[in-house]
Amino acid sequence: MNFELKTLDLKAAVSHACDALIVLVTADFKPATDAVSRLIAQARASGDLDATPAKLLSIWRTPGVTASRVVLVSVGEGSARLVRQAVTAAATSLKAAAPKKITICLPDGTQQRLQAAAQAVADASYVYTATKPSAKAAVLNRVVLALPSAAKTQAAKDDFAHARAHVAGVALAREWGNRPANHATPSMLAKVAQTLGKHKRVRCQVLGPKEIEKLGMGSFAAVARGSHEPMRFIVLHYDGAAKTQAPTVLVGKGITFDTGGISLKPGAGMDEMKFDMCGAASVLGTFEALAQLQPAINVVGLIPTCENMPDGTALKPGDVVTSMSGQTIEVLNTDAEGRLILCDALTYATRFKPRAVIDIATLTGACVVSLGAVRSGLFSPSDELAHALQEAGEAALDPCWRLPLDDEYAEGLKSNFADVANVGGRDGGAITAAKFLQRFAKDYPWAHLDIAGSAWKSGAAKGATGRPVGLLLQYLLGTVAKPAKSTQRRAA
Repeated sequence: MNFELKTLDLKAAVSHACDALIVLVTADFKPATDAVSRLIAQARASGDLDATPAKLLSIWRTPGVTASRVVLVSVGEGSARLVRQAVTAAATSLKAAAPKKITICLPDGTQQRLQAAAQAVADASYVYTATKPSAKAAVLNRVVLALPSAAKTQAAKDDFAHARAHVAGVALAREWGNRPANHATPSMLAKVAQTLGKHKRVRCQVLGPKEIEKLGMGSFAAVARGSHEPMRFIVLHYDGAAKTQAPTVLVGKGITFDTGGISLKPGAGMDEMKFDMCGAASVLGTFEALAQLQPAINVVGLIPTCENMPDGTALKPGDVVTSMSGQTIEVLNTDAEGRLILCDALTYATRFKPRAVIDIATLTGACVVSLGAVRSGLFSPSDELAHALQEAGEAALDPCWRLPLDDEYAEGLKSNFADVANVGGRDGGAITAAKFLQRFAKDYPWAHLDIAGSAWKSGAAKGATGRPVGLLLQYLLGTVAKPAKSTQRRAA
């Protein structure tokens, strides 16, 4: 999908050629004399378009307007969240008409509004076709985001670039999250990463079973041994700044299918365990966005990826494995495998001397119980890092919520036969999972995002969401060093 930023006030929009013209109408809208303004005034006066957010009115062949369809939609005070709701409603209403070109007239061009509008159109028009030949691919190929003045357009150029990259990153994460496990194996994810490695400033290294064994990643390797699909450890680098600048490391859980292993999951809903690699997909999507934006930062992406299967060589409850850190782990439940592959990746991250490490994982059903699908779970012993991630999530409309990490929650992880057990009982399950990971992340500022509730939807809307690419990208861009302001006076 191609996005374009253009200057169009409503007077110019009247003669703008497109299949559908979406006009966002704020509560304080002041009508002018053009055809669209008159239409809005008449609709308001007749009660057909009140100020209720996402209230819309669709008109076919409006006299004096070039576009075939005009959709007027209220956005209340015009916040980014309301813009997203309004554009979603408008774009959804147009889906049956299958427009090829849509123009959206925005009241302003802040980053959040542009991002909200662009992502709403992309989400509403998304059609999965990779393994469904009968599905009709979306025909929408051009979206114009229009601002009312040249000054606003000029000021919004950087924000528009961010919005466009955000959409591309979410699209990649969503697409690979949706693919069935036999069409998204560890080897296939590695090929996606290698394709990203062809971008400017991006490098990719893929390690196989022999290299992983040589590194001493016994915990990761133990999870993979029940599957015929070979495991992969993907290392991505985005080198946008000097080598002396410490990188942010993103670690994405890449379980491409999770049966639960010997601790077998119930059959109902097990198909959704293809989504257990959405943490990995979010790292890939974030690198796609970074490749488009080329910011002056360094980022490393680590993706341990494998299947969790129950064959005769599979990990068993009660087995003790040795992690890369040297700590031994008693595996009480083989369905708590995500933390077993992440802990070795967190140890590997130490070699980069990172400024911060963030792991992203569909880790626990307990987090879904706690927060539902609205917010991702956030855990971090660093107030500074947690605050920055929360702010990024709010700005990107990809919110998270911080949960506690009190030491008392680790009591249940004690083991008589190893340094630590991989589960700590039902109570506070999302927190005890985070406490397990924290043992392997003591050498740097660390945060854990549990996206089990936010990474995909069930039911009729079943599918990956592409979250938390928006949050991660917003956070990373916030770490770009700002040039120091000169205090030197000009010569007289």
